[in-house]
Amino acid sequence: MYVVILAGGGGTRLWPLSRPETPKPFLPLLGERTLLQRTVDRVVGHPELPLSLDDVVVVADRRYAQLVREQLPGVRILGEPSGRNTAAAIALATMRLDRAEDEVMVVLPADHAIEREDVFRGVLAGAARLAAGGACGVEAPLVTLGIQVGHAATEYGYLIPDIDAGERVEGLRAYPLRAFEEKPSHDRAVVLLAQPGVAWNAGIFLWQRRAILDALARYTSLTTLLGPFAASEAGLAAAYDQVRPLSIDVAVMEGAASDHRVVMAGMDVGWNDLGSWSALLGAIGAAGQGSVVQPNERAEATAEDLVVERAGGRLVVDAGPRGILASAPTALLRGAAATRPAVEALVDRVNRWEEQS
Repeated sequence: MYVVILAGGGGTRLWPLSRPETPKPFLPLLGERTLLQRTVDRVVGHPELPLSLDDVVVVADRRYAQLVREQLPGVRILGEPSGRNTAAAIALATMRLDRAEDEVMVVLPADHAIEREDVFRGVLAGAARLAAGGACGVEAPLVTLGIQVGHAATEYGYLIPDIDAGERVEGLRAYPLRAFEEKPSHDRAVVLLAQPGVAWNAGIFLWQRRAILDALARYTSLTTLLGPFAASEAGLAAAYDQVRPLSIDVAVMEGAASDHRVVMAGMDVGWNDLGSWSALLGAIGAAGQGSVVQPNERAEATAEDLVVERAGGRLVVDAGPRGILASAPTALLRGAAATRPAVEALVDRVNRWEEQS
């Protein structure tokens, strides 16, 4: 088993906390360790998983390679010429890493929060055995992990299983996947919420190296396009210019699910993708709902709200009532004033990190 960590994405929904030069995975949002460091800490050096730092590779835009080196000394880095979404990142890792064809690759985003980390490691161990040995009548399946749907969310993709064909394998409830569905409208999300077994797509995958190589060749042109240049920086940059940015879900998993090659396992581990200010507020124990006010947009903060903005390059927390019309992205946190200390602790932590970096 080995782990590929995807450290991409700009974190634009967390501006001004994240910035183009320091995206979300590299920030200490939940403690003194950054999200990327916490992702590695979560899976390396524990009895549930046979993983060392040598079994971890981080895929990131070359612009962030130095950040990865500083935060994870000694870890292997695969630098992409530019971000082209998860399909290209996974294809590059699959072709560049010299691992056995039947070895299981675990793909993890670098910016998630997990509350019950020991349970999560147990899920990964069981899911790795599914990927290695098969399940639900699928040999060498592409395994995806789903999160129980809690509300009609429009910010997540959905996994739609064949619940009648499910079985319990390796301590997990596994199902053949009927379909992936991209982020739906609210009305469609309400319909999905009512369907038994439907789960949110966590973006966590496990598969044998040969299985994902075959799927990439079957459903995309990435192996043909990137393969000849995977070991050449100049050649890879030219090849990346021709890559259409697609998620692995759209590029591979939708077609593979239609061809009955995908197995879903559920997990209940206290997962949070920290994909918005609202999600982050919940994770740090603060109240409220947050959004980003873009430059030259107008908004009004009430006495119950907080505003996070940059002044002189530093993050600051301000309270309403006040108007917002800024030249840079500003966070408006509705209803967060009652938990201002938690927001200030977050901002202070990021400010200290930026000063030391």
